Amino acid sequence: MPDSLAAWLVYIESQHPKSIAMGLERVQQVRSRLQLDFSFLLITVGGTNGKGSTCAMLERIYCEAGYRVGCYSSPHFLRYNERVRVSGMEADDAALCAAFTAVEQARGSTPLTYFEFGTLAAAWHFVQSGLDVLVMEVGLGGRLDAVNLFDPDCAVVTGIDLDHMDYLGDSRESIGFEKAGIFRSGIPAICGDRQPPASLIAHARGLGAELQCLGLDFEHQQRHLHWAWMQGDKVLDGLSQPALTGDFQHDNAACVVAVTQALQARLPLSVADINAGLQHVQLAGRYQQVGQRPLRILDVAHNPQAARALADNLQRQVVNGRTLAVFAMLQDKDIGAVVDAVSAHIDVWCIAGIALPRGASAAFLADTIARHQPDAVLHVSANVTQAYASACQQAAENDRIIVFGSFFTVADVMRVLVHDQTTG
Repeated sequence: MPDSLAAWLVYIESQHPKSIAMGLERVQQVRSRLQLDFSFLLITVGGTNGKGSTCAMLERIYCEAGYRVGCYSSPHFLRYNERVRVSGMEADDAALCAAFTAVEQARGSTPLTYFEFGTLAAAWHFVQSGLDVLVMEVGLGGRLDAVNLFDPDCAVVTGIDLDHMDYLGDSRESIGFEKAGIFRSGIPAICGDRQPPASLIAHARGLGAELQCLGLDFEHQQRHLHWAWMQGDKVLDGLSQPALTGDFQHDNAACVVAVTQALQARLPLSVADINAGLQHVQLAGRYQQVGQRPLRILDVAHNPQAARALADNLQRQVVNGRTLAVFAMLQDKDIGAVVDAVSAHIDVWCIAGIALPRGASAAFLADTIARHQPDAVLHVSANVTQAYASACQQAAENDRIIVFGSFFTVADVMRVLVHDQTTG
């Protein structure tokens, strides 16, 4: 057996010839051998964008109410431990190694992908942890994702857009069907997309899920300093503004409140608990401000829908100087549509390739940007770290630097920031 978390991560990455292999049969076999049955409530969260924010709000709200809460999310930025949390605290290396050992002993000759292995290990850890409620973020799609092994007590699908089309299909209808695979008969199914695909609605109704859609079955309304959530005759008023930046976060927060109300009889909460959770929630890499003069912001926006939300935040935040973008993306994303969404707000592009099989080269990014924004000012660097250094060198005090395009892009800059903090 590997003798450290780092060794385990190298090991599990080599256990399946593909990084992504859709299907639940192999994972279900190992789950059965592990006898992974949850005695606590489970909330699963899928969707194209907004999953991380929704999970973070749910986790914080139930923690504020005094419940013992588990949360499973992906990907991570700096430490694998970020993916597995209990009561807001990351699982330590020893706990994760114990969980990986349990999965390896049960796996036998069954091949598992990195994500499948990690999902089973997280589930095993949560079973040992004596939870009241667990929030699990779906990794890819829904219907065939490893998280969908576990039957939820409430399932959420946030916004739906074109992403991972090689696996989920090339239309919102096909993607909506895959996302709706996390719904179950007779349980609350919350949808945060204001124009949900017909396939999602049909699948939910065919199952007999208790579908509740934002804008149709529940809604939110802004007041002067607070906001209100409405569902039929029920109104929760005086709700705190979410600590996460962006008007779109109110749609995510409205879905979160819908979950809390659907589970209120089993996990009672007060409005004060909800407000405390909304006020105290934190989530790295979602329009996260990490420095001043120049203003520096990290955002993982990596598809057109997320890029439009980023553009909205950039427009609303008034700055007196230029905006410099540190930009790198994966090749299999819709890079042109992302550039179109944000180009009106970018004065200087500092670009780099991502040194991964799926990474887009700097040359490809430069060509794409030039085609979509012919007058773009471009600076090409060998890697993201150097692109960030270039942006910092060029930026004046009143300028703004936005780092975006991928979790990998943001993670590279986070490492620079951590190094700068530790070295003074």
